[in-house]
Amino acid sequence: MFASIDPVILARAQFAFTVSFHFIFPAFSIGLASFLMVLEAAWLRTGKGVYANLYRYWLKIFAVAFGMGVVSGLVMSYQFGTNWSVFSTKAGPIIGPLMAYEVLTAFFLEAGFLGVMLFGISKVGKGLHFFATCMVALGTLLSATWIVDTNSWMQTPAGFAINAKGQFVPAGSWLPIIFNPSFPFRVAHTVIAAYLTTALVVGAVGAWHLLKDRSNPGARKMFSMAMWMAALVTPVQIFAGDAHGLNTLEHQPAKVLAMEGDYHPSPNGAPLVLFGLPSNAEARVRYEVSIPKLGSLILRHDPDAPLPGLSDFPRSDWPPAPIIFWSFRIMVGLGFAMLGLGLWSLVARLRRKLFDWPWLHRAAICMGPAGFVAVIAGWVTTEVGRQPFTVYGLLRTAQSHSPLAAPAVASSLVAFVLVYFFAFGAGTYYLLRLMAKAPERGESEPPNVPQRAAGITPAAAVATPSPAEERS
Repeated sequence: MFASIDPVILARAQFAFTVSFHFIFPAFSIGLASFLMVLEAAWLRTGKGVYANLYRYWLKIFAVAFGMGVVSGLVMSYQFGTNWSVFSTKAGPIIGPLMAYEVLTAFFLEAGFLGVMLFGISKVGKGLHFFATCMVALGTLLSATWIVDTNSWMQTPAGFAINAKGQFVPAGSWLPIIFNPSFPFRVAHTVIAAYLTTALVVGAVGAWHLLKDRSNPGARKMFSMAMWMAALVTPVQIFAGDAHGLNTLEHQPAKVLAMEGDYHPSPNGAPLVLFGLPSNAEARVRYEVSIPKLGSLILRHDPDAPLPGLSDFPRSDWPPAPIIFWSFRIMVGLGFAMLGLGLWSLVARLRRKLFDWPWLHRAAICMGPAGFVAVIAGWVTTEVGRQPFTVYGLLRTAQSHSPLAAPAVASSLVAFVLVYFFAFGAGTYYLLRLMAKAPERGESEPPNVPQRAAGITPAAAVATPSPAEERS
């Protein structure tokens, strides 16, 4: 059945499926770890029970999401050896140490303090527990940094030499490898995307419970914090995305031209192609809807600036434009939808109606999954746009795969699909069940906090929030 299919296509499909599934959970846990840090800091600073309640509420969700992220990521390293052994042999001297740094710094940091964070709140004092939460949040950020750095080197390789065996090896210092040309832009864009993804989920959960009970202090607080994030950080992400696009145009121009649908040079300013059906075979965008000169204004900040076209590059180096043309537009469209939600929440906040506009809450619920869709669309744009290379401009994908027959790759792909949908489908269902439960009210501290460590009296531990707290 699969014998006639190119094994490279199957290997790419397998990697795309597993990494897309995996990307969902770190995109959530990175932002959620920092959100938990903010909640615990707010609790320690203000003493308000609403923050303690929300910390306990989201800590359970974080534990499940973090566990699924770890499990779904285990197979990624194995695929380098099974399906991409040539790539591993040639790029291993650089890729291997970068991934090892992620384990030695980020993963060990997370593993070392995760137990204290999850189970130590009744065993240690507030200060130590907060330190553990901070270390887990730092670990998730470091993990994202190293993984993005590894990918960035594959996108914009630097600081390497090629030895007699044809392997990429460090040319001297590791600094040019780590701080390769696209790394700062990619890591900023990715981390901000993770924060926005988490904010949209938190906002959707808060909105869901506000529609049921507008007086719930936990729902009010989480919705308010999430909408602040959407309103203030989305513009920053748009700016970061623009800077990232300019950097990509400098180092990977064919990718940007394919994203924009620019098949032919524009000596007097390129249009912005809004919609259409790109065709690499015909080297044109069918049914094109475009705005003259706006493409050059966005990419060069000058409406009359000339831009090359894909026809200026060898056709064998063209990425599959139809895929990244639309994935890019999905990502950008959702980004502006996030901005619209944030601005809508600002209007509601100014009118003191943030918790009283059901249509705003319904919109926030609809936008809950938008962050996940946007990060997957962004990943597709980045990775498919790098084709036909694994190491951009130096090592082709067709030269990177293992010498495996198509049925062998197909069987493992089918197994991954079945196991992932069953196991992680159940996990996702459990996460939704946790989110469907309303935040508790009326507890000033998490249960069983040592009274001496917490610095409170037994009576204060069961005190209910004041009306002023519930309105905050």
